[in-house]
Order: sequence, then structure tokens, then C-alpha cells
Amino acid sequence: MGDIRRRRAVALGITAGLVAPLTLALGTAPAQAASCTTQTGPYQKQVEKFLGLPVDGKQSSSDCKAIQAFQTKHGITPNAGYAGPVTWGVMDLMNKQKAVGNKPNKDGKCPVNKGRIACVNLTLQLSWIQDGEKLVYGPVPVRTGRNGYETRTGLKKIYWRNIDHVSSIYNVPMPYAQFFDGGQAFHSVGLSMWNPPGSHGCVNMTKTTAKKYWSLLKKGDDVFVYGRKPGT
Repeated sequence: MGDIRRRRAVALGITAGLVAPLTLALGTAPAQAASCTTQTGPYQKQVEKFLGLPVDGKQSSSDCKAIQAFQTKHGITPNAGYAGPVTWGVMDLMNKQKAVGNKPNKDGKCPVNKGRIACVNLTLQLSWIQDGEKLVYGPVPVRTGRNGYETRTGLKKIYWRNIDHVSSIYNVPMPYAQFFDGGQAFHSVGLSMWNPPGSHGCVNMTKTTAKKYWSLLKKGDDVFVYGRKPGT
């Protein structure tokens, strides 16, 4: 029993050393493949077009397999190949992100008078780094807070960085964590950026993006979050 207590004490000590205030992190992992449905979904034609399938508005075996593969890749559940609102919502968001091109701040909503700043557009689930009007990096898809755990909007500053952070609430790794608002942070995750419903408040990124943000930003740099994530 003494050894068990000592091991627990050591584990708690390690965790305490990695704690940031109210760390908010991840969502759910992708689900296993379900059996394929024969039902035609309400967004059948839109989904078929997005996936480059014959657009006839009728569910087929090949349609289902292609839709199911997309759902499984991005952690959409249930992943039965049904062309429903959640699946189409992800695809529609992808289309809107692509349409932005290399002008993410075309509407001028992210401040251009702050020097280097990381911008987060919740509506389009995009982030980028700019310096004045110059685009430094991005835009890249991100995964922000779900309904009830929204990523808070406004002008903030990076106040703490921890390259090997572990969440004290969810007990999950948060590599390349850069905290900017009460425990909400940029950090990498091993999930699709289009995995619904979203994070517990943090701005999730791919490892490549998180490493780039780590190299380009520093403590004290500005972060501006605006818009509203679909479904929140």
C-alpha cells in the first residue's frame, strides 16, 4: 500500500506541475465504421457533388461507402453513410473555408494596427497569423469550442506557453499549448479539424500548424477571436 500511495503522490505532483488555470481541451475520437444505410438523405445531391459522385439524389451502395469513409475520417457519428445535416454541414464549412483563399482578413475584422497577431474566425473555423496587413501564415482550419464551451471572443494576449502541457481536467496531452484566455489555448490534437461538435474551449490545431504557431508567436503577442461557430 505504501508503494501505491507513493506512486499516486508522484503522479499528482507531476500533474500539478503541468496545470494551467481551467485548462479546456479536446472532444471525442473518431468512431468505428457502422453498417451502411440504404436511406437517401436530405442532402444527398449536395453530398454527392462534394464527393465527386454521380449526382442523382439517390442513395447507392457506392454512395454510402464514400459518405461513410468521409464520416469515419472526420469522426462524424453515426457514420452509417447517411447524407444528413451534420455531414453536409462539415462539407459546407470546408467549401466556405476553401473560398477564402489567401485573403482571410478581407473583411478587416482582425486588427491590423497591432503588429503580429493571431486571428481566429469562429464562423469559418479558420485561423491565421498576420503582421499589420501582411499575412504571415495561414489561413488554416481549426477546431474551436462546442456549444456550452464556446471559445470566448475578443482581444487577448498569450500569457503562458507550455510545449508539453497535459490537461488537468481531461487528462489529455496538449502539445505546443499557448494560453490566451482563462485556460483557453492554441494546441495540437490528433483529431480531424472537422470533428464535431468541437473542443471544450481551446483552439485545436494539427501538429504542423501548432508547431508553426509555436515558432511564430511568443508570450505577450495578441490574439483576436471573433464570429460565432455554427451550432453554438
